[in-house]
Amino acid sequence: MSQSAYITLVSGSTVNRMELDDVKARLTHYREQTSLTGQQLDWNYASAAFPYSVETKPEEEQQWFYLKGTETGYRYILFAVGSRTEEEQTFHYVQVTLPDDATHGDKAKALELCKYMAKQLKAQLRLFNGRTIYYNPRK
Repeated sequence: MSQSAYITLVSGSTVNRMELDDVKARLTHYREQTSLTGQQLDWNYASAAFPYSVETKPEEEQQWFYLKGTETGYRYILFAVGSRTEEEQTFHYVQVTLPDDATHGDKAKALELCKYMAKQLKAQLRLFNGRTIYYNPRK
């Protein structure tokens, strides 16, 4: 059974809405940051920190994309964006899904990427196990 985590953009978040291109840009920034860390350590840390390539299917490129594992132990992580309405407020979110055949490495990396993006966006993160982490300023 597939599992999903949700990065919800709430009041106090740095942005109100995200598109798939914005998510890809955040992942590219993550890859660049890990590459710079690797340069400081004189080690190819970028390939270990982000062992995926970004893939899209031509007919679905506006709805979702996925990360395809480039190393043993990693398979797939899917990303999609959407919105939901609660109490006459619309909340936009990024959905991160692990398919049925995802590995433990995929789950660990997806969790790391979710935490990274939620912290950068000051968003609310509902984890794969249903627990919630609030990175947004709350009063």
